[in-house]
Amino acid sequence: MLTKIDHLGIAVKSIDACRAHYEKTLGLKLEKLETVESQKVKTAFYACGEVHLELLEPTSPESPIAKFLELRGEGIHHIAFYSDNITGDLKTAAGNGTRLINEVPFDGAGNKLVAFLHPKSTFGVLTEYCSKK
Repeated sequence: MLTKIDHLGIAVKSIDACRAHYEKTLGLKLEKLETVESQKVKTAFYACGEVHLELLEPTSPESPIAKFLELRGEGIHHIAFYSDNITGDLKTAAGNGTRLINEVPFDGAGNKLVAFLHPKSTFGVLTEYCSKK
C-alpha cells in the first residue's frame, strides 16, 4: 500500500550550484549527499516536513538524468511514493494496465528499493515507488 509522498526528484546540472538556494534562500538542511552508481547520479537530500527533495546530478552522459536535462532542462523529474509492499504495489499497477519501467525493484538512494512506472501510463509524470530494503 502506498502510504505517503516520499520525495520529489529534481534534475539539476550541478548540486553545488544549487545548494545556496536550497540552504540559504529556502532554509533547508542538507541531510546527505550520495552517489548511486547504478543510475550514474549524485544525489542531495533535503527534508521539508515529511517530504524530501532529492536533487539529481548526472555523473555520466549516459545517465538517465543527463538525458532528461538535455531534453527538458532542469526541473522536477519524478514523484516518489513510499510503499509498504513494493512488489505487491507493482503487481497491482501492472494488473491495472500501468506500464512499468522496472518490474523488479532495485537498489536506489537512501538504502531503499525503488522501481519506476512509465510516464506514458501515469499521465506524463514519471512515478517512483520506494520502500525500505
